[in-house]
Amino acid sequence: MNDKTVIHVIDDDAAMRDSLAFLLDVNGFKPLVYDSASAFLAEFRIDASSCVVSDIRMPEMNGIELVRKLKSEGSTCPVILITGHGDVALAVEAMKAGASDFIEKPFDDSVLLGAIRTALEARPAIQGDTAAKKEAEVRLAELSPRERDVLQGLVAGKINKVIAHDLSISPRTVEVYRANLMAKTGARSMSELMRIALAAGL
Repeated sequence: MNDKTVIHVIDDDAAMRDSLAFLLDVNGFKPLVYDSASAFLAEFRIDASSCVVSDIRMPEMNGIELVRKLKSEGSTCPVILITGHGDVALAVEAMKAGASDFIEKPFDDSVLLGAIRTALEARPAIQGDTAAKKEAEVRLAELSPRERDVLQGLVAGKINKVIAHDLSISPRTVEVYRANLMAKTGARSMSELMRIALAAGL
């Protein structure tokens, strides 16, 4: 991978921007920072070889709106969203809109770096990709009906407590089902589980 790969960092928090820029710089990337999505869009030129790392909650234009805007302009530049506690529903919505990944705060540096490398190496997702759909369906084939119910709740962006209420089970049982979902599908993160579910058409 080119050591000079550009990573666009968008966050309205100056301390977070500086921290991410330092992390990327020492790991061989070329960070470009922006304090808003509009500032980024004013300078951005479509380039599939770069990657965007953006906070999901920002004034003016949020991370989901940014993903939709880039997709509408034909950009295949991957977008990774950083989400605070309680923003998972928004992050799932963003993945449906075309984001590559979402990472929950607080996160280890290695998690972000791994997500960036994966996003840069991944083939852009193609809508209606039958091979990806079949692979996803195979990975979901072993799920029990109740595990599928929990997965559909997660895809809808619901928190454990709401899923538990909807299914008349305890939040602790939902946690057990979530662990089963990760184990049976081989997903290493919630975002990967969401990708599998969305590819399968859930």
